Amino acid sequence: MNFNLLRHGILLVDLSEINFFMIRNYLKSAWRNCKSNKGYTLLNVSGLAIGMAVTLLIGMWAYEQYGYNKFLPDYKQVYQLKTNYINNNGQMETMPWVSIPLTEGVRNSVTGVEKSAVTDVFSKRTFVIGDKKFEFTGGAADVDFLDIFRIPVVKGGRDLLQDPNSIVLTQSTAKALFGDADPINQIVKVDNQFNLRVTGIIEDVPANATVPFDFVFPFKALYPANEWMQHVRNDFGNNSFQCFVKLAPGVNPESVAKQASQLIAKGLGDNHLTAMLHAASQWRLYDQIENGKPTSGFINYVRMFMSIGILILIIACINFVNLSVAQSDKRAKEVGVRKAIGSSKTDLVLQFLTQSFLLTGIATVCSLLILVLVLPAFNAMAGSELKLPLGNPAAWGVLLGFIVLVTLLAGSRPAFVLSAFRPVMVLKGLKQPGKNSGGAMKTMVIIQFAASIALIIGTATIYQQIQYGKSRPTGYNISGLVATDMTADLSRNFTALKNDLLASGAVKSVTAATSPTTAVWSHSVINDWKGKTTASASYLNVARVAVLEDYFSTTGMQLKEGRDFHATIGADSNAVIVNETAVKQMGLTSPIGQLITWNGNKRVEIVGVVKDALMVSPFTPSEATVFYHSDNNGSVIYRLSETMPTADALEKTAGIFQRYNPAYLYNYSFADVDYQQKFNMETLTGKLAGIFAVLAIFVSCLGLLGLAALTAATRTKEIAIRKVMGASISNLWLLLSTQFVILVLIGGAIAVPVAWMGLNSWLSKYAYHTEPSPVLFALALLLAVVITVCTVSYQAIRAALLNPVHSLKSQ
Repeated sequence: MNFNLLRHGILLVDLSEINFFMIRNYLKSAWRNCKSNKGYTLLNVSGLAIGMAVTLLIGMWAYEQYGYNKFLPDYKQVYQLKTNYINNNGQMETMPWVSIPLTEGVRNSVTGVEKSAVTDVFSKRTFVIGDKKFEFTGGAADVDFLDIFRIPVVKGGRDLLQDPNSIVLTQSTAKALFGDADPINQIVKVDNQFNLRVTGIIEDVPANATVPFDFVFPFKALYPANEWMQHVRNDFGNNSFQCFVKLAPGVNPESVAKQASQLIAKGLGDNHLTAMLHAASQWRLYDQIENGKPTSGFINYVRMFMSIGILILIIACINFVNLSVAQSDKRAKEVGVRKAIGSSKTDLVLQFLTQSFLLTGIATVCSLLILVLVLPAFNAMAGSELKLPLGNPAAWGVLLGFIVLVTLLAGSRPAFVLSAFRPVMVLKGLKQPGKNSGGAMKTMVIIQFAASIALIIGTATIYQQIQYGKSRPTGYNISGLVATDMTADLSRNFTALKNDLLASGAVKSVTAATSPTTAVWSHSVINDWKGKTTASASYLNVARVAVLEDYFSTTGMQLKEGRDFHATIGADSNAVIVNETAVKQMGLTSPIGQLITWNGNKRVEIVGVVKDALMVSPFTPSEATVFYHSDNNGSVIYRLSETMPTADALEKTAGIFQRYNPAYLYNYSFADVDYQQKFNMETLTGKLAGIFAVLAIFVSCLGLLGLAALTAATRTKEIAIRKVMGASISNLWLLLSTQFVILVLIGGAIAVPVAWMGLNSWLSKYAYHTEPSPVLFALALLLAVVITVCTVSYQAIRAALLNPVHSLKSQ
């Protein structure tokens, strides 16, 4: 050290060296204290590490969600054009589909639009290179698409998508198709329809993109290959496409939406459809639109898990505080001696905060190790691609700030409690360390268990809601029902395909429809029906499903009255079958034989009524649906035979499909698997909430250990006297355990109404939902009590077994 001797003989020490010297000694002292109290250190580090790991994990996941689409240079100016309509309950709903003439009008006549691009629905498409087949996700888009979604170009000219016979690939797609060869000017065959020349290679679309794609080709390539698109080029009523726009800086999106709505009104001759613009910054988190405004959606789950992460961190910090104060009797004399020889309260606060910082640092390292271990499982469960950003300096800055925050949260109270001891009182043994902190510690335990009980109740209710949805009748038999995408080749050879499938013994029945049974891909309106009055809605929105004969027998949907479709399409050109909801919403008492006008001005007869089926969501009412007879279908639907093993049946069907569909890979999806995917978000929420509830209970129990140890230490003399007076071990165990049970019950009294209100709010977003069960609340509270008794019993029995002679002598 650098000392300066003044003329009066006083030594002054350089302040910077004192600080370094003091901090070094504080760290040494903290490390020695941790080593001498290994059990206390293990409990503290474990609780903090778990709490920090959960918080960091949720923080990383939330950061990923908030980062969606921000890779776009001008993402704040990018929007998707969508269409609003009034549903059959008089409420405004929004669909992501628009018509071709609307997109052309927006491009040509709406002021404020800088770029506009229409696209079809991006989906999996088959690529053929030589004798090899591949599947990639993408679709057709206007030339401005790559100017709106500005993915850096690796190879190719500036005028991509200008040539109708061109295609642009991502780097990964090009690598898969051509290996190390130069892909530019190579020819690929897509969907056995388009022979396209590769004119550009772009970087892979980031994982945090709401609109991911592996390739894109010009939208105008669709017109020659699809006759039906020639008929919808001027049809404002056919909303089957997507449109993305980039607005000029400073343009109000509502002004653009108003101009687009005027185009729709002019094209349709009425105002039953309007336009809205959905910002790219809201596509991921605000995906639910109410009354034409993005209001909620996935953001609710993000906020929920962020709240849980903060809650578990607070529980871990409370645990740290309780364990630290519970150890105060071991540190009291040290504090007294340090104060007696001149240490100030500030010095002691800094010393204890240094120890907290050391423990937090160790816990942080442990939490990072936990993250490394759990990230693969979490990514698989949540469908994310989280990685520890160890190479990002900003991430290290955030982590350091996180350590400081946790140090202050967890270490401030122990530091100020311990440093406040009066040396004379402590050294004379007149003060029981930590005694005055008991009330605060009990309050913190109540908070811990209130949060833990609420999480247990929430987890159980989410599970109950999932089971409620799964137990709801679907209206058709989803077991063994399979769907394969229809292609032009399959459509041309459908009769032969059907005969061969039935002859194979692997399939019981075969049909086709515009969509699989677990989805509806098209909607229309009924304009006129018997009994319609001026007080009725001017039209009825309906799901529209084109089907072939045997559709209802194959799917298991049950006709309630009337007849099925005839074998020949021509015989039913003016016939439809409707579901129960459509009949109810039209107010028809005798629907069979009634005439309705729908899908423009087409007049048709209702020949059958089918029972409602859950084709969209298990948590929403069945929507009004019209089934009509047509061979213009998008899915081959077939039911596998129960007498043949599924693997063998699929092997046979694969060979038959390849015979009639050689240019495509054989794809299939099971209806029961697709239906289960409708519960994915609720299932993920339930799993994560359950895991976090277990961790919250575990960390809370560590805090209970601290409070139980403090109670046993401060009541040693009382316990000894009670034993001398004849109290049994069971009496003493009951005495020490009861107070903790009371704390848990108080926590439960707080948790129950809070959980009740929160769960009612969460369940209200489902049209079909269960009710929070009082039985679940009681079981959650009972579980918390049992866990509490098991946790504190060790300390209670240990204190009760102490020899009263030794206890009284030591007192």
